[in-house]
Amino acid sequence: MNRWRRSVDEIQARKRQVTECERALEALCKVTACFQQMAISIGSNSDGSFLREEMDETRALAHRICTGLHRRLVPLLTERATEPGQEDRLQVERLWVIFLTGLENLQQDLHKASDLIDRFPLKQRNDRRALVNTGASDGVIGVSARAASVQTPWLAVEVEQNPDLKTHITQIDALVKEMLQKVSIPFWAVEATQEAWVEGAQSQDTAHDQDETLEEMMVVSQDDQMSGCCQPLNCKLGCMFCLST
Repeated sequence: MNRWRRSVDEIQARKRQVTECERALEALCKVTACFQQMAISIGSNSDGSFLREEMDETRALAHRICTGLHRRLVPLLTERATEPGQEDRLQVERLWVIFLTGLENLQQDLHKASDLIDRFPLKQRNDRRALVNTGASDGVIGVSARAASVQTPWLAVEVEQNPDLKTHITQIDALVKEMLQKVSIPFWAVEATQEAWVEGAQSQDTAHDQDETLEEMMVVSQDDQMSGCCQPLNCKLGCMFCLST
């Protein structure tokens, strides 16, 4: 009875961890997208101390998410196949591949941000003269608000010290190498669970429906204008006056 109860608890704990990893990956995608938009603003007229501070906070949030995902996904994939609750292994492998891809994207954005910060240091007030006037303004506040609203399942219990930008890039390199050494999962062996470009197809269908709605509104408007007019064939110049009103 105790062994059976222990197996049930282990299965429930595993399912809970898988659910947390899914939520954390969604949060990581949002945070990475926000950081990418912030990095684009470096060196522009939107750049300043506020942007640099928000980038550090966003990068710290991404660091905590990545650390928590690493701590959970590695044990989930290194368990023996005979352990209970291994029915979701394909799902965990898919999360593993998504996480590695997200780390690579984040690493590229960190490299880009590091290069731009070196070009636009903003250590003195005169450094703002080198900023590029792109014409965009007030775009950073909305992005930082979206990044601050992102929540992770374990953010309240796990607090990680935020490394500096150069150290963060090095840590991601070491993290990816460690993950690839501990778990060997070929990317091409993981199958997708949904069709490609589902979001794009939905947006195209929505745009097509909107176009049809606009065409219907134009036809109805033309019909309404013709209904208040006399017969077009007998109206001649008077019909043109009716259509214009």
